[in-house]
Parts: sequence; C-alpha cells; structure tokens
Amino acid sequence: MSAMATHQIRITGDDVADQVLSDDPFALLVGMMLDQQYPMEHAFRGPAKVLERFGTLDPARIAEADPEEFASLCATPPAIHRFPGSMAARLQELARIVAEEHGGDASRIWTGAADGRDLLRRVMALPGFGKQKAQIFVALLAKQLDVRPQGWEAVVGDYALEGHRSVADVVDGASLQKVRDFKKEKKAAAKAQG
Repeated sequence: MSAMATHQIRITGDDVADQVLSDDPFALLVGMMLDQQYPMEHAFRGPAKVLERFGTLDPARIAEADPEEFASLCATPPAIHRFPGSMAARLQELARIVAEEHGGDASRIWTGAADGRDLLRRVMALPGFGKQKAQIFVALLAKQLDVRPQGWEAVVGDYALEGHRSVADVVDGASLQKVRDFKKEKKAAAKAQG
C-alpha cells in the first residue's frame, strides 16, 4: 500500500471515497471494474461503500464471503452499481484472483509487469476488463500513480495523450466535467457518422 500513499486520487467528489482509492490498490482496481454503464464518480465510490458495509477490502475476505450476503450488501441503497448483483459476483471473482494469484496485493498486478504490453495483458486478464477499460486503467496508473513501465504509451494509445479523455485524466470536479464533455462529443460524433 505504501506505493500509493504519496498519490492522492480525486475522482469521486467525496473525500472519504477518494481516500479509500488513494490508500488501497485493490479499491482503485474495483472502482475501475465498476466503471461501466454507470457514472464514473459513482463507480469509484463503490469501494468505500463495500469497506463501510463489509468492514474490509481484503481480497481474501471478500472472495470467501457468502455470495448472497455479499450481493445483498452491494445492493443496499445506495447500491455500488446499477447492476449490483452481477457486479458483486464479478467483484468477488476479482478478489479471488488478487488473493490467489497476487498474494492479496492488487499492486503486484502492475509492479510485477515486465513492460507496458505485459501490464495491459495482466489487466485484461481480470474479470470485467476489456481492452479499452484495461487501456484506461493503465493510463490511470501512469498519469496518477507514476506507474510507467516501458512502452505504456504505445499500449494505451490516445489515453496517454494530454487532455480529458477518460477517468485517467480526472483530478477534480472541473476535470471530471471536461471528461464528461469529451465523451458526449465523441458519442454525438459517432451518432452523426453512423
């Protein structure tokens, strides 16, 4: 956890939730996993909700939790996601992988990567991480935690650029709005084309 302690994540607009993301690599990974069909600041508040309700973000404890009880905890309003049941199951699977394959330390996913391509491959192997989400997460690690294995820019493409393209570029409320505006413009452009 010490690797993250020096970096302050500011994505959610909620100081407590942002502190959880800043303090715990697994929390940051979970927030990214939840960032799907759901406003990003709410997705990244999910780990703080789990911590508050479950008492820990220890991957082994989450993996071992009773699936029905854990799903119920995730669905309690305010839920961790608009699809709390499927996301609770995915979160438990993610926790199991971190516990079994990374010794319970999510940061080993990035500290153990040989280079940017290996890091992208490692993230894409996780449940809920397709290529685009994995690219955004690698960009977030690089831009906000200074995790920059050789070749990271090449594997994340445009997410490495300056600007406000994704959650990797969110550092406060104003940048969150800029990312929102960018996404809206891209959607409108795609709609106009298609």
